[in-house]
Amino acid sequence: MTEQSRISVPAQDTPARGSSLIERAAERFDFASYLAPRIDSATMGVQEPRQAGIVASPLPLTEAAPAPASFFDDEDLDRPAAERPAVFSAKRHPIERDQLREAGMIVPEGSVTALLEEFRIVKRQLLSHAASLRRQNAGAKAQRVLISSPHPGEGKTYCAVNLALSIAAEKECDVLLVDADFAKPSVLSALGLTGGPGLMDALMDDKVDVADCVIGTDIPGLWVLPAGNTTTNDSEYLASSRTEKVLDRLTQNAPHRMVIFDSPPALAASPAAELAKYVSQALVIVRADMTGKRALEDAVSLLAACPNIQLLLNAIHFSPSGRRFGSYYGYSG
Repeated sequence: MTEQSRISVPAQDTPARGSSLIERAAERFDFASYLAPRIDSATMGVQEPRQAGIVASPLPLTEAAPAPASFFDDEDLDRPAAERPAVFSAKRHPIERDQLREAGMIVPEGSVTALLEEFRIVKRQLLSHAASLRRQNAGAKAQRVLISSPHPGEGKTYCAVNLALSIAAEKECDVLLVDADFAKPSVLSALGLTGGPGLMDALMDDKVDVADCVIGTDIPGLWVLPAGNTTTNDSEYLASSRTEKVLDRLTQNAPHRMVIFDSPPALAASPAAELAKYVSQALVIVRADMTGKRALEDAVSLLAACPNIQLLLNAIHFSPSGRRFGSYYGYSG
C-alpha cells in the first residue's frame, strides 16, 4: 500500500532524572503521534522468545482505568436467559505444553517468567477497559478484542496466543481465542490442536451453530474457535448481517467471557478492517526492529472502525534500566 519506512528515533534532550521508564519510552518512540486524535493509544512492551530486554507498561488511556474489579456484574449472572445459552463442547483437547515452551510462549502451570508478567500487564489494561465499556452499556462488543499488525511476521499470533493463555488464568472470566486469519490460520498449530469447522463455516451456513465449532482445551478457562472453511470471499461474509448474530452467539449469556480475534495483518488482507467493526478494542502489534511509521499509520487508519486502538511494542532488544522483569519471583534475598 505504501513504502515502508523504519520508525525513526527523534532527537530529544536527555529526560529528567526523575522520569519513569514508561515516560522515557513514550518520549523516545512518540507512538501517540501516529494515531488520529480520537483514538486512545498506549504502548506496552513484550519480549519475544530468546530476546533480552523489554520496555514495559501501558501509557494512560484518555479515560482513566477503573479500579480493579470483577469483569462482570452480579446482576448479569442472575439475569433470566432469554435465549439458549452458548454451551461449548465438554470434550477437552490437550494443549502441547512442550510445544509452547519451545516456541517461547507462556506455559500454563509453569513458573512465573518475564513473559508472563509482561502479558499480565497487557491483559489487565484490556480487561479494565472492557469492564468500563460494560458499565457504559457497550454490549457484547465490550468483550471482544482484535489482535492485528501492519505486516506478516510482526508477532500477532504469538501475542494473541499468549494473551489468551494469560486471560485463561483469571478467576472470574474465561477466554475464547478465535483464529480469524482465514487465509493463513496458525492458532491451532501453535497450540498443537487439530483442525475442524470454525467461524467461516458458521458465517457461510445459517444451519451451523458456531458454538458447536468451539474446541475445549485442557487449560481451564481457554476455548478455541478455528478459522474453518477456506474461501476467497471471507471479507464479504464478514460484511454480511449474519456476522453480528454469529459473534453475539459466542458470548450469549456469558458476560464473563472475553473473545480474542487473531486477524490477518491489516495491510495484507481486508478481513482485519471488517472485524474492527465488531470489537471494542484493537491491539496493533508493532515490531520494534521491523514496523515502519508509514505502515503503522496505514494500519491504524484501516482499523479506525474500532473506537479504541492501542499499540503493543514487540521484540524489544534493549532495557535502559538493565532490569529483568519478572525476576522478583525468583528472588530469595
